[in-house]
Amino acid sequence: MAATLIPRTLRCLLLPTLVVIVAACGTTQTSPGPASGPVSPALSAEPSPSHASHGPATDAPTPMATELATAPPTADPTPEPSDEPTPEPSATPEPVACPIEVDEGPGTVAGPDSDAPRPGVVGDASIAREPPTISLEQVVGGLSKPIGIANAGDGSGRLFVLEQAGRIRVVADGVLLAEPFLTISSLVTSGGERGLLGLAFHPDYSTNGRFFVNYTDLCGNTAIAEYRVSDDDPNLADPRPVEILLQVVQPFPNHNGGGLAFGPDGMLYIATGDGGSAGDPLNMGQRLDTLLGKLLRIDVDGRESDRPYGLPGNRFASRHLAHPEIYATGLRNPWRFSFDRDTGDLWIGDVGQGGWEEIDALPYEAANGVNFGWNLLEGRDCYVEDPCDTGGYVAPVAVYDHRDGDCAVTGGYVHRGQAPALRGWYLFADACSGTFRAIDPLAGAAPPVSVVLQSSLAVVTFGEGEDGELYVADIAGGGIHRIVAR
Repeated sequence: MAATLIPRTLRCLLLPTLVVIVAACGTTQTSPGPASGPVSPALSAEPSPSHASHGPATDAPTPMATELATAPPTADPTPEPSDEPTPEPSATPEPVACPIEVDEGPGTVAGPDSDAPRPGVVGDASIAREPPTISLEQVVGGLSKPIGIANAGDGSGRLFVLEQAGRIRVVADGVLLAEPFLTISSLVTSGGERGLLGLAFHPDYSTNGRFFVNYTDLCGNTAIAEYRVSDDDPNLADPRPVEILLQVVQPFPNHNGGGLAFGPDGMLYIATGDGGSAGDPLNMGQRLDTLLGKLLRIDVDGRESDRPYGLPGNRFASRHLAHPEIYATGLRNPWRFSFDRDTGDLWIGDVGQGGWEEIDALPYEAANGVNFGWNLLEGRDCYVEDPCDTGGYVAPVAVYDHRDGDCAVTGGYVHRGQAPALRGWYLFADACSGTFRAIDPLAGAAPPVSVVLQSSLAVVTFGEGEDGELYVADIAGGGIHRIVAR
């Protein structure tokens, strides 16, 4: 569909829960081209598609759902008690209509690729390093449901922490500043797997002050918006959005994805989940006429005639009815992904359904146009039909099951900090069990997975400092912790 702003005189119909709710919605811009994400009042919130080897579809707890299962989504939740001053929301949405276009497919299906790259980054399976052991040092506490960590790359050494309700907090020299960098709570639906979910600073942030956020808007849909730092204070953002670059309709309230990151090519990468429910009932992971179940790539320094961003030449763009923003497909809920700052390799933690959590890894150039297989595959196993043909899909480099209390992978980073014992290891965790694991990227396409710490934290995100040191956020305890060698 053409890029249009929805008329401002209407009100929101929040359909993901299949209950008509009247609410004011922020300005939204729909993605041009084919349907960005179907919403249908005829769909059940808990469909039961047939899965030959899995029985009825059940949705495993996901990072935020585990912590917030008792708290229903609200448009502007009341913050937890705190001694720190909380400013009034600094951005107020104007009422507009929520997009409710319906397209239940089948659409254009990605299908297998006979030239699919070998999984993993360049490595030698004969190389074996002793896995590290790690411990955690708390940097700050007192945060309200922290779910994201980023750095600005401006030489300041600051960490920027996302609070789910719609605030970005600043940690400077180990101190949590009282005043938020940005507050957009009045624009954000928060609770469960929704909220302010992603943050990425422009590679030239130190000179242009541009940064981008991924949040769930008041219609329950994904919004990607640009903001700028204020002219007067580097620890405060201008509360007025520059523009909303992209808006993706979410048919259900879970599997919103949320990750944002600039790649080695200077492009902005956006992780979207499959739209939710359980088992991907609308086949979003395999369809190319939707932005759901994908890794997207756009050029925020360019502009098309019908888009407020450029299109950098993604391979799927040549396919019939395919969205040109699609970089990779076949993902369920790639909540957190990262790029290795030394090699550029892409690492994705894709949250599983009920059987397997998975880590995907490829050189970032090789990932353009790949299909990771969901919902035909979960991990390395057939999901919809068993047996199935797994050829032409990129297999994960690592998987683990749910036998030991695991249920939702949190993708991490390749450590590039100072500790020799940690350098070069990919570290990730599980949000439910608190287990930290490590993979040696040099160990080939199917490297061993080693448990390196059993913690009590609800680890929902990793973050990287400017110096390559790694941090994690505990959504339950409200703390930010640095990973150190033990």
